[in-house]
Amino acid sequence: MIVNGAEGEPQSHKDRLLMATRPHLVLDGAFLAARTLRAAQVVLYIGEEHKTAWAAMARALAERPEAERRVTRMAGAPNRYVAGESSAAVHLIDAGVATPTTTPPYPRERGVATTPTLVQNVETLAHIALIARYGDVWYRSVGRRGAAGTVLLTIAGGVRSPGVLEVEAGTTIEEAVAAAGGVSEPAAAVLLGGYFGVWLPVEQAWELPLDGEALRGRGLTLGCGVIGVQPSSRCGVCDTARIMRYLAEESSAQCGPCFFGLRALSDTCSRIAERGTNRDDIARLKKWTVEVPGRGACKHPDGAVMFLRSALSMFADQFASHAAHWRQQPA
Repeated sequence: MIVNGAEGEPQSHKDRLLMATRPHLVLDGAFLAARTLRAAQVVLYIGEEHKTAWAAMARALAERPEAERRVTRMAGAPNRYVAGESSAAVHLIDAGVATPTTTPPYPRERGVATTPTLVQNVETLAHIALIARYGDVWYRSVGRRGAAGTVLLTIAGGVRSPGVLEVEAGTTIEEAVAAAGGVSEPAAAVLLGGYFGVWLPVEQAWELPLDGEALRGRGLTLGCGVIGVQPSSRCGVCDTARIMRYLAEESSAQCGPCFFGLRALSDTCSRIAERGTNRDDIARLKKWTVEVPGRGACKHPDGAVMFLRSALSMFADQFASHAAHWRQQPA
């Protein structure tokens, strides 16, 4: 069993904060799950750069019963976006390289040392520990709009008090942002789910409940728990180009659609942002966002393209205005 605390998403801080402040809660859930599954080994897979979280988990592990310590080891996740993917975690532990794949067998079928492996996020394990300790009636005693329990969020961007919040499941995004002090200036858009998430109009985002089932019913997901508020003073095209450049650099370089495809998408976004585009760039971007998904060795290009598609829709006017100067040039 792998306790996944890699948290490679740049905007997310909830997992490292949870490990740093409630390490025994995470371990309680991990060992309960391991006993239930009769797992022979537990691996604490924690981001190498999360120094405070790593130290807290190491201290907490040293305080556990000898029977738990004997079957547990710690492994450092590299500071890479793809490192938190379940198959990447397995490959890092087995072979020393965090390379994700989407082809069978999956970790649940053939994982660490060829054995079936559960890869579970630290927040989920903390919830398991609390439910085991206090019961499901207690857990369901909080929650709004038919949802149960609580959710950890990282509120980022144009808010007065960015950071990690715990809110009742079912709380709307508008209410969560208000709990972070409200917007620091008028918001232009909301990024739901981090860099593999989607941009949403403010009016649509504000009324969304933070509940997995409700979001899935609208074709959305909370993903890594990031809510990014885009201030109206920032350029959506420039921020899209910056994020696409980051995602292209985070490719594991194991297939052409990811290594070459994301680089081409990133370069084109950067040309538009830097006013060095040609009149075909936006059409080319839209064409590539159809051609790239589903062809990679892992889901990294698919996630990047989903983000870009939503940006092209959300910031359509800004993309057009960045390219407009070319239409004013002599042929």
